[in-house]
Amino acid sequence: MSESKDFKPFVPAEKTMPEFTATSIILGIILAVVFGAANAYLGLRVGMTVSASIPAAVISMGIIRMILKKESILENNMVQTIGSAGESVAAGAIFTLPALFLWAKEWGTAAPSLVEIAIIAFIGGALGILFMVPLRKALIVQEHGTLPYPEGKACAEVLVAGEEGGAKASTVFAGLGISAAYKFVADGLKLFPSEVDYEIKSYKGAGFGVDVLPALAGVGFICGPKIASYMLSGGLVAWFAIMPLIALFGMDSILYPATTPIHEMGTWDIWSNYIRYIGAGAVLAGGLSSLLKSFPLIIKTFGEAIKGFSFQTSSTIRTQKDLPSAIVVLGIGVMAVFMWLCPVIPINLGGAMIIIVFGFFFATVSSRMVGLVGSSNNPVSGMTIATLLLAAILLKQTGNTGTNGMIAAIAIGSVICIIAAMAGDTSQDLKTGYIVGATPVLQQIGELIGALVAAITIGGVLYLLNAAWGYGSTELPAPQATLMKMVVEGVMGGNLPWTLVLSGVGIAVVVEILGIPVLPFAVGLYLPIHLSTPIMAGGLVRLYMEKKKGIREEERFLLHMSVKD
Repeated sequence: MSESKDFKPFVPAEKTMPEFTATSIILGIILAVVFGAANAYLGLRVGMTVSASIPAAVISMGIIRMILKKESILENNMVQTIGSAGESVAAGAIFTLPALFLWAKEWGTAAPSLVEIAIIAFIGGALGILFMVPLRKALIVQEHGTLPYPEGKACAEVLVAGEEGGAKASTVFAGLGISAAYKFVADGLKLFPSEVDYEIKSYKGAGFGVDVLPALAGVGFICGPKIASYMLSGGLVAWFAIMPLIALFGMDSILYPATTPIHEMGTWDIWSNYIRYIGAGAVLAGGLSSLLKSFPLIIKTFGEAIKGFSFQTSSTIRTQKDLPSAIVVLGIGVMAVFMWLCPVIPINLGGAMIIIVFGFFFATVSSRMVGLVGSSNNPVSGMTIATLLLAAILLKQTGNTGTNGMIAAIAIGSVICIIAAMAGDTSQDLKTGYIVGATPVLQQIGELIGALVAAITIGGVLYLLNAAWGYGSTELPAPQATLMKMVVEGVMGGNLPWTLVLSGVGIAVVVEILGIPVLPFAVGLYLPIHLSTPIMAGGLVRLYMEKKKGIREEERFLLHMSVKD
């Protein structure tokens, strides 16, 4: 281990400041709801979510320092801790739970209830937090000089800088105002179209377009030009190479899963019937590739976590206090029994055990991965896919097939996905707290509050978005959830167009051999090019701003680490 014995937090352990206050809790809850809803929309639209920690910290500084005229870095830290928890619960939920809505539409059955969604979301969020408690000292404290946790350190720097004033909040509020004004003009007054679509008649099957939305440009700005370019590359391969080839060779053929001849199809028909499956195969291969490459790290981290688990009482030093181990173990046990016995969620005892074992396993992996390379390379989708494959196979072997078996598999995968997302977010927040001198046990309680609020509200958000556009539509493709649905259906019913899926896997393998990051390319291959184009525009704006400010290449690497797959 490489903890620096000389490390001193910004706020010393012996100093007491306002931290877990009514102001920080209420403001944190509001931001948890806002960022949770915003990230749910972005994730369902483009397959990615953005970290909320730094925006939450900046907004908190603007309100607490500029409006309320209060000065407490620990209050600001608590606000971002609670607020970012909402974003993580939303990220895990929208990657999987919309599959249940898609099945309800296909089968004519009832969609999951708000209670079912809330229970699944909170169990995943709470387990992700509880699993991180015994990992904090091993990964956050003792590995302080080894694991950088780039987003956690960046957020700490923002908070420390905020002690000199909350001026940085003005930029965030300016962005909010400009975006809101644009949406009002484009979608409210409809003075100009917010979506441009063009089919190239002389190049049958090819097309181009752009969704002119500030949110998508914002995603590109946060991702940076490299990630945005990988996504656009995938879109160009799909819309300017694969789709024209399908149109050329298909001609009068009716190829499954389509029900009309290819020559009668437009670009959107070709995309929805064929490209989505090819893209799904590429995303599947990319997720599994990320998981396999991190496997040695997984084994090492899992062993260290087992050794670091202790039932000793919490320290008397403020900056070293964690939730007592007895409460952590009891909480995990209660969650497992509740999942098994609760009639609202379709998980049996075996499913509950899968969640506990794989949940701790992947929480450990998630924390270590974001500590080393940031959230952008954290293979949450790969972990979820691996869990879904195993869960679906086990359920099928034990006779749990059909509708009930598929719903159970998605429920298990949903909890695991939320656990992994929440563990990564909690790690970054605890690193921020370690640097600024926060109280860990209060942060952990704050995370639980944020997870609870987000769990209660995410169901309503999912229902509203589904009512507005419908999952699987061009406006709301829900790429990750659709992929999870296809994986479960493929295992349970064998009804996947495997030729299309495997061709996507082959493309991903070639991309991997070429040394190009597979996941962003695969997401771009899967999504309509209309989404990748504005994301690329945002990335180019980011590149221009960085070059104008003279930011070096190595500094850009750290700045770009704020996206979850």
